[in-house]
Amino acid sequence: MDLAAAPPADRIDVVTRRPPPPPRAVHPGAWWLWALGLATAASRTTNPWLLLLVLAVAGHVVTARRSDAPWARSFVVFLKLGLIVIAIRVVAQTLFGTPAPGSVLLDLPEVGLPAWAAGVTLGGPITDTALAAALVDGLRLATMLACIGAANALANPKRLLATVPAALYEVGVAVVVALSFAPSMVASVQRIRAARRLRGRPDRGLRSIVTVAMPVLEDALERSLALAAAMDSRGYGRRATVPVRTRRLTTTLTLLGLGGTLVGLYGLLDGTGPAALGLPTLLLGVVVAAASLRSAGAGVTRTRYRPDPWSGPEWLTTAAGVTAAAGTIVTSITVPGVLDPAPWPLLAVPLPAAATVGILVALLPAWLTPPPVMMTAARRQPRRQPRRQPRRRTDPAVQAPATSMSPSSEVAA
Repeated sequence: MDLAAAPPADRIDVVTRRPPPPPRAVHPGAWWLWALGLATAASRTTNPWLLLLVLAVAGHVVTARRSDAPWARSFVVFLKLGLIVIAIRVVAQTLFGTPAPGSVLLDLPEVGLPAWAAGVTLGGPITDTALAAALVDGLRLATMLACIGAANALANPKRLLATVPAALYEVGVAVVVALSFAPSMVASVQRIRAARRLRGRPDRGLRSIVTVAMPVLEDALERSLALAAAMDSRGYGRRATVPVRTRRLTTTLTLLGLGGTLVGLYGLLDGTGPAALGLPTLLLGVVVAAASLRSAGAGVTRTRYRPDPWSGPEWLTTAAGVTAAAGTIVTSITVPGVLDPAPWPLLAVPLPAAATVGILVALLPAWLTPPPVMMTAARRQPRRQPRRQPRRRTDPAVQAPATSMSPSSEVAA
């Protein structure tokens, strides 16, 4: 028998498995671009069916892709704020509305107004057409608020501030400090009240406010000094030398970019001006503003810790929001009367195909983006498992010699 060809007596089977990729959240900027696209689609129409469709799309995406973070609950707050806006709009139309044709639903006492308020009535008959127009107008504002609330619920504000351009890093630092001030203040108050209870002193009531306020202010001052020292040690506020020509170019580009962006947004949202005043001016203003930010950031040196990637899911989310806005823009150009129909009767309001398909495309991020990262799952510590020994497999070709047991060892066994 060839001993060199014989397999080893003990063989260790080692199975290597590739660890699963860590979960990641979608870039917060992508969620904001998606929400702004939906808000643009809602701002260009008074069609109640399209507005309700935008609300349904935003609500479904928020339900499917929001985390359990505190800011994820803001969508409900914006919905309630939208209901308040609708109520205010209806009340304003009821009290200070203009006469409108239609069936009279309620006849309120009318108060005479001076001549300079011609066209406005205080009270008077309330028709179904006027009430429906007020409801639709309030619904449009509420839908735009819901889109902004969806962005707040889906995007991590701290990660969004980390993506601020280098030229605006001071604004980002100020916002981060402001966001962390309230939670740290609450924790400081709770800690000081617990210490007073342990000492047998009152921690509630008007008398305890003065005694609790001073330690809280001292704690806040100490945190501020520690934060200032940490920021100074990391180089905050230090700039590189920038030539005078570069500073002047940055100022000029900033003014032109902001002006072009504002004019383009007005032309895009208004819809009654010339076509060149809308999207082309907005794109030109955004390009010039981006160039100004890049020029201003040349004198700032900073590092990024774990930058958020921008890959396929982010491009998909952004494209879905842009498609929703493009659908209403195309509809306003091809069939302009469909986006602003008569609000009553409701069943007679048409549903344009291009705008409907564009808004439905905005549903894709609910299925084609990574699932949200839950904070409770991230905080949960994994249980320590006992270390497993590798399994040894004995080859049957080579057997270990059997050991004989003595009678004394058998008795002991």
